[in-house]
Amino acid sequence: MALLILLLASSGSAQQKSPNPAAFQLTLPTDNDTIFSRDPSRFYMYTYRSFDGVSSHPWTAGRYGFVRNQRRTSHGIIFTRFHEGVDIRPVHRDKKNEPLDDVRSIADGLVVYTNKVSGRSNYGNYLVVQHNWGEGPFYSLYAHFRSIAVKRGDRVKSGTVLGRLGYTGAGINRERAHVHVEFTMMLSERFETWYGKYFRSPNHHSIYSGLNLSGMDIAGLFHSKKENPKLTVAEFVRMAPAYYTVAVPARPMRSLPIAKRYPWLEQGREPGQFPPAWEITLSSSGLPMEIRPYAKKINSIILTGVKNSPVNHSYNTLKRLSGIGGEAKLTNSGILYIQLLTDSF
Repeated sequence: MALLILLLASSGSAQQKSPNPAAFQLTLPTDNDTIFSRDPSRFYMYTYRSFDGVSSHPWTAGRYGFVRNQRRTSHGIIFTRFHEGVDIRPVHRDKKNEPLDDVRSIADGLVVYTNKVSGRSNYGNYLVVQHNWGEGPFYSLYAHFRSIAVKRGDRVKSGTVLGRLGYTGAGINRERAHVHVEFTMMLSERFETWYGKYFRSPNHHSIYSGLNLSGMDIAGLFHSKKENPKLTVAEFVRMAPAYYTVAVPARPMRSLPIAKRYPWLEQGREPGQFPPAWEITLSSSGLPMEIRPYAKKINSIILTGVKNSPVNHSYNTLKRLSGIGGEAKLTNSGILYIQLLTDSF
């Protein structure tokens, strides 16, 4: 099948707008401000890498995106592991090389979750802050704390100290101490039900598990917001490259639950009219970008479009798609993901 990705449109929305959704400001989470410098290697914490017998310490692996796990293909070297946030290196250390940096909230918000049992997550000690500027709830996640200074229910201001940067979590040592920061959308408020249906391991993190928080390019958001202070989060999300589209059956007279949380996602529906199905546009990592009416009646989730790729789509989509070129299909993992995204489980 020849699949074509649909272009995102900016008109015909049934959304509700906030009075001034661009009013929010962002604060860098630590004293490290070299993200805006000519040498971003001073901002990102490196990782250890061994590829083709060569060891290296690439700082680029601390960025957002498919930046880890190199693989050689007939079309060159690609990166197949997705990094959902940014790893920010400390700028203050004591004589024992212990990091001393405070980690601060990037914006006003509410602390909705803290995990102080580091062994329960690859994030180590981590916390989540909810932000709402009239476009729906967004969540900043901060990981690998040495210590956490706030608790659930605390209201924080932009720049409020959340804790001390550290190196808790899987695969991190004192040398590579950093704070991992994500900026995310929540996929489902029924995550715990979905998780309990498909996983046997305990869920210690309620709806604030990393599996339920889809991250966007937070470094790109900082840069874009600096260039255009009036930029909204919705506008930024739509700037991401679209990778694939899926259609899902619609419930009678209902929008998708995620569109109720993020009304700007839903485009092209006439007031009072509900389609037989919805078509969702997603980025390569699965970030939802747009939802539109789909005119055909369907009985199950189907893939309707994909970006052409010379390498297997599984490398570009966290294994949620398979196939090459314009041919693709949803994997079992991809179907489970769309079920979570649409509350269809």
